[in-house]
Amino acid sequence: QVQLVESGGGLVQAGGSLRLSCEPSGRTYSGHSVGWFRQAPGKEREFVAAIGWSGRTFYADSVKGRFTISRDNAKRAVLLQMNSLKPEDAATYYCAAVVNWGTPPLTVPAYTDWGQGTQVAVSS
Repeated sequence: QVQLVESGGGLVQAGGSLRLSCEPSGRTYSGHSVGWFRQAPGKEREFVAAIGWSGRTFYADSVKGRFTISRDNAKRAVLLQMNSLKPEDAATYYCAAVVNWGTPPLTVPAYTDWGQGTQVAVSS
């Protein structure tokens, strides 16, 4: 198991940007796929983006062209750059990891390790 620590959430105006970071505590990623998910009040947790160990990326249709997931190897982190934020992007964002050397999974049950979440608020 790997403990994940998210950071970078906050309040931003619509059209603004935030960058979220997900770092493994006390170890490095090794063969892990990492995904970002979000959950708004009263809604189910939904997929946002994922990156495989090879660097292959996947995005939800709702964030394509606005969000970018990447690995910052120097900091051993996975980043989620969020641009052109909309009020509907407001949610608690969670990062998740699973040892998966192939295509990263896109569903909540496929991930074994989860962070505590970081809140993103977008004012209109």
